[in-house]
Amino acid sequence: MNVLVLGGYGLIGDTVIGRLLRDGHHVTGLGRDVRDAGRRRPTVRWIAADMSKLLVAENWLPVVAGMDAVVNAAGALQDGPRDRLDAVHRGSVAALVAACGQAGVRRFVQISAIGADLASANPFFSSKAQGDKAVASSSLEWTILRPGLVIARTAYGGTALLRALAAFPGFIPAVMPRQPIQTVAVTDVADAVARAVAGPLPSRLALDLVEDNARPLAEVLSTLRAWLGLPPARVVPMPAMLGRLAGAVADMLGIVGWRSPLRSAALAAVARGVTGDATAWNQVSDRPLQPLEATLADMPANAQERWFARLWLAKPVIFACLSLFWLVSGVIGLMRQDAAADILVSHGVSASFAHIAVLAGSAADILVGAAVVVRSVARRALLAMIAITLSYLVGATLLVPGLWLDPLGPLVKTIPALCLVLVALAVLDER
Repeated sequence: MNVLVLGGYGLIGDTVIGRLLRDGHHVTGLGRDVRDAGRRRPTVRWIAADMSKLLVAENWLPVVAGMDAVVNAAGALQDGPRDRLDAVHRGSVAALVAACGQAGVRRFVQISAIGADLASANPFFSSKAQGDKAVASSSLEWTILRPGLVIARTAYGGTALLRALAAFPGFIPAVMPRQPIQTVAVTDVADAVARAVAGPLPSRLALDLVEDNARPLAEVLSTLRAWLGLPPARVVPMPAMLGRLAGAVADMLGIVGWRSPLRSAALAAVARGVTGDATAWNQVSDRPLQPLEATLADMPANAQERWFARLWLAKPVIFACLSLFWLVSGVIGLMRQDAAADILVSHGVSASFAHIAVLAGSAADILVGAAVVVRSVARRALLAMIAITLSYLVGATLLVPGLWLDPLGPLVKTIPALCLVLVALAVLDER
């Protein structure tokens, strides 16, 4: 079959594509930035498109032409510079469903979310439910799948945060540790999609994809810690105020493009509990979905999982330190430009050139220090930090080589700062 997968390079979408390819289907993937996905899966035909801008059926008709089935694995957690929930979850889905009807697409698989509810005050859950309603109101052979907490070898968003908390040194911090959670293996989600596409699953059904029994968040974290191969640690409940503060900070970071799983929408999801009802799935399937322990046993952790878990929480600290370091350096340079220029003058540099160099350097420091916290330009800011640092080292070596022997080490200390920039570049990618 010819199958279109929206969000094909995401946590669920990529595994779905892999399963469909193994089943012999011809797969087309769609997403906003498909360059990396095209390199990872060259056998897939990729379409670069922003769903939030495809809001009428005519936008979708060229995309769905010739397709036998469509799988919608796309979604967003919260409104932000790169995400518009109503457009992605409702508007584009309604337009897509209409286009499928006009183009003769037979099957439609909607990957929704546990807790999707038209009456929800949370925009994520209400917009998801509106998209589900558009699908369920159509004449297509539709299936709506609502996964619980999806566990995969790769980790983005909330699952990455849980791994990081599980790997916390000495103890496991947890807000709302008693909230019930039901997990599902990403391979089980992909299997359900494959069945819905090929036909073994009855159509026009909405199914929760969750393990049979719920468990408290604290148990999920302890199980993940054991999976990582780390010594047991006590789960320490964190004050609700701390969670709200983290959510407020994450929401502010969302304004500049960072999509943290600590945003208020994610905390609201945990607060309601990530639980569903596996009964409907068990009635139409020949086997129940595997529990968390079996899911983790199928993907044993190694050094790379431990590295990721430990570095994930360090990432915001790294970026905060770099931003503060460059901002403070630039501000001090402006405040004490005469003193900074005197250092150069004392080593034989002309006074006019010294003042120009200090002003230019301070302005550059402030610019990159501010830019590195804006997600869309963070990579360029980090590269600029490297270029500025190397220019500083080369220029100082040529003009005032004696600074290498200065007892306060103004040149020597730039080397570890440069290394931290390289670490930031290495961990910048979100997926």
